[in-house]
Amino acid sequence: MFRKMRRFKQQITDEQCIEVLKNAKRGVLSLIGEDGYPYGLPIDQWYCEEDGKIYFHGAKEGHKIDAIKACDKASFCTWDEGYRKDGDWALNINSVIVFGRIKLVEDEDTAIKICTHLTKKFTDDEEYLQKELKNALTRVQCLELIPEHMTGKLVNES
Repeated sequence: MFRKMRRFKQQITDEQCIEVLKNAKRGVLSLIGEDGYPYGLPIDQWYCEEDGKIYFHGAKEGHKIDAIKACDKASFCTWDEGYRKDGDWALNINSVIVFGRIKLVEDEDTAIKICTHLTKKFTDDEEYLQKELKNALTRVQCLELIPEHMTGKLVNES
């Protein structure tokens, strides 16, 4: 069903893909939008090692939610910070693309867990976290991407 990677010599392992997913703070979530147009948006993400799913959060209404309700197929792309070899200008970047099914998270305890992990990717400020949970949780819609296929590759910019 899913294509094999064309540039297979650049392919990274599933373990390397998971490391990128765990450490990346943001990526691009792509959905099938209105009238079949692609809809890609930059978004914060949290990869949960316990269940292998990717979680997001955002508003309870809008283009993203409408697209998910119309079609649950999605892809998510992210990448690491990259590195340069000594004396080389080119950046080497590991990127990951995940294909899967996305759904709305309805359970409040799960939403709290997701929002907590997402916040902790950016700050350890517990007071800030508790304030946000108290003031904004009712306006937040969490999303769960269940991976069906994942590939990653090492790209050299030169």
